[in-house]
Amino acid sequence: MAYTKAEILKALKAEKVKFLRLQITDILGVVKNVEVPESQFEKALDGEIMFDGSSIEGFTRIEESDMLLKPDYNTFVILPEALEDPGRGRVARLICDVTYPDGRPFEGDPRYVLKRQVERLQKLGFDNMYAGPEPEFFLFLRTPDGLPTVETHDRAGYFDLAPIDKGEEARRDMVNVLVAMGFEIEASHHEVAPGQHEIDFKYADALTTADNIATFK
Repeated sequence: MAYTKAEILKALKAEKVKFLRLQITDILGVVKNVEVPESQFEKALDGEIMFDGSSIEGFTRIEESDMLLKPDYNTFVILPEALEDPGRGRVARLICDVTYPDGRPFEGDPRYVLKRQVERLQKLGFDNMYAGPEPEFFLFLRTPDGLPTVETHDRAGYFDLAPIDKGEEARRDMVNVLVAMGFEIEASHHEVAPGQHEIDFKYADALTTADNIATFK
């Protein structure tokens, strides 16, 4: 959905949002973010939040580390209450492009790299590039102390159901949250390996799909 700065500020105020998460992805596909409080909302929306690019995998050297976060208003979403800690204030999210202080796009920003490839295809005569992913993941058990293990939470297989499939409720919780964030979910099911699951959402243009995968993570 297309938003303007004024519309985002209005929504932040109406929903009593206290924190705004500015999200990027490093060259390894790891999602990174910085959160700003209410007092910095306008500054963030104007693309004036700086960060140390030398601390992000694959970005810049220390001597040229200052980078700016330029939010893409179309990625604005207020996180569902199911993801929030009651009493600490609501949280919204924007996915950002990374730029140099002078406003030039940073060549190592994966989002910018994808945009350039789409532009190349369009120059070759293609209207756009579309992608439809099949995100898969594993669920593992925790120790009694809450520490992670490498033991899968069930021994089910492809398309199994409860009681063999112990991930039905977890997948439903995930689907509910994703739908609340604007995803069009097509299906969810147990995959081939023990503890392996899949949630499918509708294809979109390449940039939107890449953003959706980052959000899914």
